[in-house]
Amino acid sequence: MSIDIATKNKSLSKFLSQNLTELKSKGLYNKIDSLQSSNGPIITINNKNLINLSSNNYLGLATNDRLKKAEINAVNKYGVGAGAVRTINGTLEVHDILENTIAKFKGTESAIAFQSGFNCNMGAISAIMDKNDAILSDELNHASIIDGCRLSGAKVIRYKHSDMNDLREKAKVAQESGQYNKIMVITDGVFSMDGDIAKLPEIVKIAEEFDLITYVDDAHGSGVTGKGAGTCKHFGLSHKIDFQIGTLSKAIGVVGGYVAGSKDLIDWLKVRGRPFLFSTSLTPGAAAACTESINLLIESDFLVNKVWENGNYLKNGLKSLGFNIGNSETPITPCIIGDETKTQLFSKRLLEEGVYAKSIVFPTVPKGTGRVRNMPTAAHTKDMLDNALAIYEKVGKELGII
Repeated sequence: MSIDIATKNKSLSKFLSQNLTELKSKGLYNKIDSLQSSNGPIITINNKNLINLSSNNYLGLATNDRLKKAEINAVNKYGVGAGAVRTINGTLEVHDILENTIAKFKGTESAIAFQSGFNCNMGAISAIMDKNDAILSDELNHASIIDGCRLSGAKVIRYKHSDMNDLREKAKVAQESGQYNKIMVITDGVFSMDGDIAKLPEIVKIAEEFDLITYVDDAHGSGVTGKGAGTCKHFGLSHKIDFQIGTLSKAIGVVGGYVAGSKDLIDWLKVRGRPFLFSTSLTPGAAAACTESINLLIESDFLVNKVWENGNYLKNGLKSLGFNIGNSETPITPCIIGDETKTQLFSKRLLEEGVYAKSIVFPTVPKGTGRVRNMPTAAHTKDMLDNALAIYEKVGKELGII
């Protein structure tokens, strides 16, 4: 059946055409590549093998045989889908096991699993905070936190990135104003574009001084920091954080998200967390694979140590070549280029030479701070990283970046 283009909404067509053209002209248009392989240390795109430095599969667990076996067994037992939302009859035994395992892993009384980390922030923030409350939010927090704050209707007060003086001053003003029933402070545990770690000890002190609810989104810390248990564990502050948020789709290697905290908090989220209430559960296979992944991390810190070893190796190599790698404190290693068009060109040339390192530009990062974000995983070998460094040197010199 043919489609009559003339019958489509003209204002929509004009909006899309103009804005897509503008994005492309400014180097802000993101082209999506399809893989012909699994998302491992080497990937295949357009029949070409590439060293993969853009994956969030931090520990290489997305292709782990133990996880694959656990998923297959769960599919055979429970089917491919849960069949309902959690609150009707979509809670299977495998979901209960996953949540108990998460709570054990995070050192909390309880936990709740969502369909994604994004859903966690959309559901958890709005289940607790409302128009009578205020949220102190780091200016570089993840988009899902920003959207979750907006959805809650609470007054959002942004503080300068990891600036504890600014946070303390704004917490003091908010508390002394008497305008708010509750005040929450929200931060990423690890900031994904720069690789720096939140100053949780200072945040906790400020929270205790001004009676702030503490909320840490540890999507990029879980499985990496704190010997795998996350940034709260890294600082020995698990017992001081009200909300520990995480994803099951990065270091854990599967899909989904979770909130870990007190039993009362989790019980409340199970009756007021809208993504939990109104979306079908995680698939049985995903739940089982996530449980197996977390058990593997509880058993051994080998993969966690390996991702740090590879991260430090690549970071030192890029820095010695003269690249600006910012202030990363984790295996996440940005090469900050600045200009968006040049950043896109740098990424394109890396790909042509055999390295897949995706350019990151506005709106993911502020304008003028375009970068290629490198993420070595536990699955990379030294030979792969050496080859990548040689390509970085070649392209960096060619484009006058180093």
